[in-house]
Amino acid sequence: MPGDLRVRGSVVIPEAELSWRFSRSSGPGGQGVNTTDSRVELRWALASSSALGPVLRERALERLADRLVDGEVVVTASEQRSQWQNRLAAERRLVDLVAEAIAAPPRPRRPTRPTAGSRERRLAAKKRRGDVKRLRRGDLEG
Repeated sequence: MPGDLRVRGSVVIPEAELSWRFSRSSGPGGQGVNTTDSRVELRWALASSSALGPVLRERALERLADRLVDGEVVVTASEQRSQWQNRLAAERRLVDLVAEAIAAPPRPRRPTRPTAGSRERRLAAKKRRGDVKRLRRGDLEG
C-alpha cells in the first residue's frame, strides 16, 4: 500500500508529500474502538506540491478552495474497523477528489436553432391546446 498515489495519467502524488494521522474512531467495533486508532486522516499540501504543474495547481486550488485547511487537502476515513481499510479508503477519496479538481472544464455549449420540424410541431401543439380551451368555453364562433 505505501507508495506514490497515481491520480491520472502523468499526475502522481509522491508519498513524501502525504502525511497521515491516526486516532480513535467512533462507529463499529464495540470495545475495540476504545483501544485501536482506526480513524485515518490523510493530508496533502496542495499549495506547495510538486506533483502538479502551475496550470493544474491553480485549477485545483480554485476548485478545492472551500476544502483547503492552511493550503492542505484533508481527507478522513473511519467507516471500517480496520485502520488498513480506512487508509485505502482515504487514499481513494484523495485520488478521486484531486482527479475531479484537475479535470479540464467542459467545452461550452454551441448554440443551435430549432429545426423546421420542431417549430411546426410546437405550433401544432399550441393550436391543439388553444382549440381545446376554445371548445371548453362554449363559444364556438372562435
